[in-house]
Amino acid sequence: MDKTRFLKFPEGFIWGTSTAAAQVETAGDHNWNGVKTKDGYTFTRTTDHEKRRDEDIEYIQQFGSMYRCGVDWSRLQLEAFAPFEPNVVEEYRDFFKKLNARGTQIMFVIHHFMNPNWFEKNGTWLNEDNLTAFVDYAKKCVDHFGDLVANWNTFNEPNVYAANGFFTGIFPPFKKNYFKANRAIKNMGKAHDIVYDIIKKKYPDIPVGISCNTVYFKGTNILGKLVAKIADWWFINFAPQHFAKLDYWGLSYYAYMPCTPFLISEVDYPGKLAKMGYQHDKMWAYVPSAFKEIIHRFHKKYNKPIIITENGICTDDPQKRINSIKDYLQIMHEVIQEGVNLKGYIHWSTWDNFEWNLGPTYRFGLVKIDLDTMERQMTDAGLYYAKVTQDNGLEIKIEE
Repeated sequence: MDKTRFLKFPEGFIWGTSTAAAQVETAGDHNWNGVKTKDGYTFTRTTDHEKRRDEDIEYIQQFGSMYRCGVDWSRLQLEAFAPFEPNVVEEYRDFFKKLNARGTQIMFVIHHFMNPNWFEKNGTWLNEDNLTAFVDYAKKCVDHFGDLVANWNTFNEPNVYAANGFFTGIFPPFKKNYFKANRAIKNMGKAHDIVYDIIKKKYPDIPVGISCNTVYFKGTNILGKLVAKIADWWFINFAPQHFAKLDYWGLSYYAYMPCTPFLISEVDYPGKLAKMGYQHDKMWAYVPSAFKEIIHRFHKKYNKPIIITENGICTDDPQKRINSIKDYLQIMHEVIQEGVNLKGYIHWSTWDNFEWNLGPTYRFGLVKIDLDTMERQMTDAGLYYAKVTQDNGLEIKIEE
C-alpha cells in the first residue's frame, strides 16, 4: 500500500490563477489584432471573456484567493494622454468588484505584451518619448482601479517581450535586432521605476513587482554551452537588472531549453526533444527541478520575497497537468523549507486562451474552451487545483 504525506503551505500563502486581457478578450485596436498564428488562426476573437465575465468569475473564484489579470489598454485609451473611456472603466470595475466580493483579490498587470496601435505607430518601446504616454496610462490605471487592487505587476515578462518582439521577431513589431531589444528593455525599466513611485505614493502598503520569465538554458556541446551562457546572461541577469524598484520578484517558468547550439523546443523542432531523451509538453522540455535552481538564484542575488506569477504546461491532457502541478508544488514546498521567502503560487492559466503567435490550440487552461462555441468546461486538473488551494497543500506519495 502506498504511503502518503501531506505538504502543508504556510498560513496566508497566496494561491491563484492568471490570464492576460489580450489573450481572453476580443482584440481591440492593438498590436496583436490580425496576427496570423502558427496553428492557422487569426488573432481576433479569443475566448469571449468580455461577454462571459460573470460565468468566468464562477471558475476564477474556485482557484484560490488571487486572480492575476490586466485590461485592454487600446479600449481604455483611444490616443496618447486621452481620458479613459468611462464605459470601459465601468466594465472592468464591475468585474473587479464582483471578484473582490467573492473573496478574490486582484493582482493587476499593467503591461502584458499588448500596446495600442497608436503607441506602436509612434515607435513603440524603441521611442523614449513614448514612456510619458505609458506612464500616463499607468497612472490612470492606478487612479481608476487602485482601490480594487491588492498587488501590482507593472510589466509581465519584459524579457520575453523584448526578446521576441525586437530580437527573434516572432512577436509584434517583428523586429530582429539585438540592440533594439536592449533599447526596449531599458525603456521599460525606466518606465517601471517611475510607475513604481506613482503607485507607492498613492498606495504605500500595496506590493509592486514585475513578472520575470525564467528559462533554464542547457548547452549540449561546446558551442551549445556558449549559446546557453549568453542566453542565460541576457535573460536572467541583464534584462531583469533594469527593474530596480521592487517589493518582490514575480517569477514565471515553463521552459528548459537544450542548446545544440540551436535552442531546441517542440514548437521549432518537433520530435527532437524526445530523441534527445527529454520529457516535454507541446512547447518545451519538461524539467521542473531546474526551476528550483532558478528560484534559489533570485533569492540569493536579490534577497526579496518571491511570488510565482505564472507556471504550467501546454497540454490537452488534464492528467498530465495534474502531475505537473504536483511536481512543481513539491518544489515550491521544498524551497520554502530551504529558507526562500516564497509568498505564493499563481497557475497559468485559468482557462485555455489564445497563445500569442502560436494560437488557441496550444492549451494551458484548468478550464477547457471549445474553440467553436467558446463554451467552458471544468477539467479534472481544475478540480484538483481547486482542492489544493482550499486545503492549502497537497497529498504526495512517498517512495519506500
